[in-house]
Amino acid sequence: MAPIDYNKVKLASAKHPKPPGVKFTYGTAGFRMKAELLDSVTFRVGILASLRSKKLDSKTIGVMITASHNPEEDNGVKLVDPYGEMLEQSWEEHATKLANAESDDDLVNVIQDIIVNTGLDGSNDSSIVYARDTRPSGPALVAAVEDALKVLGAKTLDFGVKTTPELHYVTRCLNTTGTEDAYGEPTEEGYFKKLGDAFRELVERKPHPSALTVDAANGVGAPKIRQLAEVVGEFIDFNVVNDDIYTKGKLNFQCGADFVKTQQRAPPGMNLVSGVRACSFDGDADRIVYYYADEDGKFRLLDGDKIAGLAASFIIDLVRTAGLGDIKIGVVQTAYANGSSTAYLTNVLKVPVSCVPTGVKHLHHEAEKYDVGVYFEANGHGTVLFSSHAINSIRSAKGGTPEQVEAINRLSALTNLINQTVGDAISDMLFVESILTNKQITLKQWDQAYTDLPNRLVKVVVADRHIFRTTDAERKLVEPKGLQDKINTIVAPYTEGRSFVRPSGTEDVVRVYAEAATRQECDELAFKIAGLVFDEAGGVGERPKEFL
Repeated sequence: MAPIDYNKVKLASAKHPKPPGVKFTYGTAGFRMKAELLDSVTFRVGILASLRSKKLDSKTIGVMITASHNPEEDNGVKLVDPYGEMLEQSWEEHATKLANAESDDDLVNVIQDIIVNTGLDGSNDSSIVYARDTRPSGPALVAAVEDALKVLGAKTLDFGVKTTPELHYVTRCLNTTGTEDAYGEPTEEGYFKKLGDAFRELVERKPHPSALTVDAANGVGAPKIRQLAEVVGEFIDFNVVNDDIYTKGKLNFQCGADFVKTQQRAPPGMNLVSGVRACSFDGDADRIVYYYADEDGKFRLLDGDKIAGLAASFIIDLVRTAGLGDIKIGVVQTAYANGSSTAYLTNVLKVPVSCVPTGVKHLHHEAEKYDVGVYFEANGHGTVLFSSHAINSIRSAKGGTPEQVEAINRLSALTNLINQTVGDAISDMLFVESILTNKQITLKQWDQAYTDLPNRLVKVVVADRHIFRTTDAERKLVEPKGLQDKINTIVAPYTEGRSFVRPSGTEDVVRVYAEAATRQECDELAFKIAGLVFDEAGGVGERPKEFL
């Protein structure tokens, strides 16, 4: 491979100029904003992907164009490292510098700095796989990525319109094919076959439940559920709603996992009656929440916390039955996890629980410290990681009784059913359905494991979010000084009261989370804290007031 031709880079970059006055930051979700601002960013991410591949001895790097649960007018782009994990954190700074280079000459200077600072060989080959969700802005942004990959001579694979988890899956497969860590066939067919075979192994000898209603958020999950049905249709029926991926403006609009979680209700138009199981994906199908209506027609949510509890309980039982006591299981949460869920995991399941800052990269890294690490954010994004020790223990176990053999087989199937590269709504849905089928329980019975404490999240607009600094996994404020003591004083009188304040990663707001024993106390506490923050830390606009 020839060295990088910087004149060609500048000529290609000139077709994708950076918009003046805009500052870009690569965060947990990569770059994400209004799609009209992203042309230069996606071009430069294409460059970064090629550089990353060169640095990693030509391993394949994934590029995903999506904005997940955001409104349709937004879009975003992120990189996926060789084993399906998110971009190594040290490279986020390189991404940000590339995106903010003001001119074509500046861009070349940043590329050269990256080469020097990372020690990569610019003449190495590079290999990239890329995909997008169903947003109308996707094709143009893909074209910008392709322009960058062409000018750097990268080997490319256009994976087409796919869920984000499918892109993570195929990236790992491409990099492990032919090794002892082979993850699967690097195709969409291979993805569905792997999930389908594992699901069949887990449920084929059990009575099948009634149909599951799936809200696909009018996103890419809709056609993928229909492909899944071709593989597992004999074991589960899907009733897919919000499946219009062609009408402009429908993606994530009044539907999807984020809507259901924040609004605490089913999407408008969904006929949610007692006894019907329902779940919602987000726009790129990496989040899932479950819900149902009780006998009185009241909406009941089973979010990421509930999924984590169900998953941990099932795996703990299987490991115990299989006689694999050397496998250590743990659960990872953020401060947004409901206090009742943490108490259930700690006091009932007796499983270690770690709390980390918000962001999937933090949860994923912490989960890797366990033999089996279960992590789910309350928003429904999460998965289960099996260490090489756990997988080897499961594969080598023989089992002395029929019960042990069955438990070992189920654990083995779970390692294939669960997408261990990233949270995956389709994989997690099949995981939940396999547990419900094996335990022969309803959503109500699942829900009764523990009762959530009432909670509320309030957004406070501030002049400068950067004055807020936190510690203890974002549960305590270090700055502004003295504010945490005032928060503690307000929280103290409330039964089971808890509240924390953290700055947003993307906008000048801070988020106030509160819990208490009753809905009235919770709402009162949330708005007292929000008012305190507004008054003492540069609130902008209207002071938060309760909206009931």
